[in-house]
Amino acid sequence: MEPFLGEIRLFAGDYPPPGWAFCDGQQLPIITNQALYSLLGATYGGDGRTYFCLPDLRGRVPIHAGAGIRAGAVGGEESHALTSQEMPAHQHQAFGTNAPATAQIADNIRWANNGTTKLYYDSVNTVMHGQALTVSGQGQAHPNMQPYTVLNYCICMRGIFPPRDS
Repeated sequence: MEPFLGEIRLFAGDYPPPGWAFCDGQQLPIITNQALYSLLGATYGGDGRTYFCLPDLRGRVPIHAGAGIRAGAVGGEESHALTSQEMPAHQHQAFGTNAPATAQIADNIRWANNGTTKLYYDSVNTVMHGQALTVSGQGQAHPNMQPYTVLNYCICMRGIFPPRDS
């Protein structure tokens, strides 16, 4: 079956087959690619007068247009640092002890009296010492990618012009 002009397929090779090009965002002159331009327009970039761009699927997963997402739109991120507004409500349990601490900051994940600075108070409803709970995470970005295998997306440059259903 001969491919349609503008059709995109996955290819396992490290070069595009004859009549195909990698979907790497390259710029093409409209004058020598009028049929393909009539299908893509400047949807994926270009000035729409002298050149247009092929879709750039390097490091991207394609999704179908619709529900407020137009063809050519890009989104997502490879890594992300969570903010406190993105985290679900949660609690941190705290544990204390009456025993004196053996170091300036108590060991074994227990609050203790270190002799000079109390990290907690004996009475209820008092403000905790500033060192009683510490910050964790430090806002570092983490990977935000689904499991993947790398293949090359190629677009048909020479094929059957796709007819429109009437």
